[in-house]
Amino acid sequence: MEELSIRIKIADRDYPMKVKAHEEERVRTASRLINEKLKAYREQFGLDDKQDLLAMVAFDSLVEKMKTEENHQEIDQNVFEKVNQLNYLVSQSIL
Repeated sequence: MEELSIRIKIADRDYPMKVKAHEEERVRTASRLINEKLKAYREQFGLDDKQDLLAMVAFDSLVEKMKTEENHQEIDQNVFEKVNQLNYLVSQSIL
């Protein structure tokens, strides 16, 4: 798979990266979202320390990821229960 050499900027710092061509857009979008969160925290809390801002963004991102995983687990459980109900109904109709 073809790799691209790109540069992304996070918190006014450039980072050279090698990414697969099909992942470039995702990586650039992630960079943009991080910078948007940095800006929002800077404006909301009046912070200029980049380490503090990056720590807050990292924490916020992890909380969001954990919430998403919990939602996926709930959805998986609901689907599992529905499939079991359908299997039961099908097995009852065969008898």
